[in-house]
Amino acid sequence: MDVSVYRPGELSAADRAVWTAWQSKAHLHGAAELANPFLAPEFALAVGRCRRGVRIAVVREGGEPVAFFPFQRSAGGVGRAVGLGVSDCQGVVHRPGFTWDAHALLRACGLAVWEFDHLVTGQRPFEAEAAGAFPSPVLDLDRGYDAYLRELRVRSPKFTRTTLAKDRRLGRDAGPVTYVHDERDPAALATLMTWKSAQYRRTGRSDRFAHAWITALVTRLFHTRSAPFAGVLSVLYAGGEPVAAHFGLRTERVLACWFPAYDPAYAKYSPGLVLHLRMAEAAAADGIAYLDLGRGQKEYKDSLKTRELSVSEGWVTRRHPVAFGHRARRAPVRALRNAVQSRPELFQPADRLLKKMGQIRSIRSSHQK
Repeated sequence: MDVSVYRPGELSAADRAVWTAWQSKAHLHGAAELANPFLAPEFALAVGRCRRGVRIAVVREGGEPVAFFPFQRSAGGVGRAVGLGVSDCQGVVHRPGFTWDAHALLRACGLAVWEFDHLVTGQRPFEAEAAGAFPSPVLDLDRGYDAYLRELRVRSPKFTRTTLAKDRRLGRDAGPVTYVHDERDPAALATLMTWKSAQYRRTGRSDRFAHAWITALVTRLFHTRSAPFAGVLSVLYAGGEPVAAHFGLRTERVLACWFPAYDPAYAKYSPGLVLHLRMAEAAAADGIAYLDLGRGQKEYKDSLKTRELSVSEGWVTRRHPVAFGHRARRAPVRALRNAVQSRPELFQPADRLLKKMGQIRSIRSSHQK
């Protein structure tokens, strides 16, 4: 296996062009999932500007690239998917028909182990060692928004009727509702991150935007714009004021949903749901084939989805002490989390406890101000 490993800035323009071309044509080869923006070179390069250890392995045959494998590596040989923790799609982007030996690839990259939690389907050499597979809901738009809305009315009539009614009521109560699919005002992005941080704290979750590198990554991707890739900030306004927003990433055919949030003052209007329908309409008009709602069981995803993809989590390991030690530390934590999330009788009490802790944390924070 002829493998060259590069730092992000060392990847040639020619290699990037090949990578992008494979993504743009992935749907023609029965591998539409490879077009996900989290698998794009722009995402790997952006993470490389915000995190140490990002590398890109290029596999070649006859001097020509046949696969690209982005990863993060520690000094001890522990490898992780690029952006692990915030990336919703991971794996090797490759030429149609290419396959690889997972252990040989890790050896060439200097890795004892490679950890992933959103491995894209079709990566058989990696899937063989996956610990589990999970649904990732998708909202199909390839037949247009009107066709999607008709299907939604049939599949979820009450949900559709209620959401559209709340859209109209929001306009009557708060002023004209407008939607900007690609908002370029950095202040709107700051508002979204403030809402999202508050939501994380309110629900007892870890605040991702408390990590400087995630804030820097989102900001960098907001300013990343090209024909095949862009960060897209979508904002719903009522009476001229922002009430809901979403930041995601798009390639030519896929819009990956990432950070949605709304102003809790407008919660009774379900502005997040209204926003998602507006996003779907605008994305369909832009030629987007589907919205990837991302792994995770949420009621709104179940209502909006048309089908599900599958993503896997786990480790690919070589026979190496570092690999054994890393897996021994990480496996129990992942197993416990997945067991809780997959069983309602465990998840619901845990979710209520997290929200209660979030409320206590919010009260303490307000008293300290």
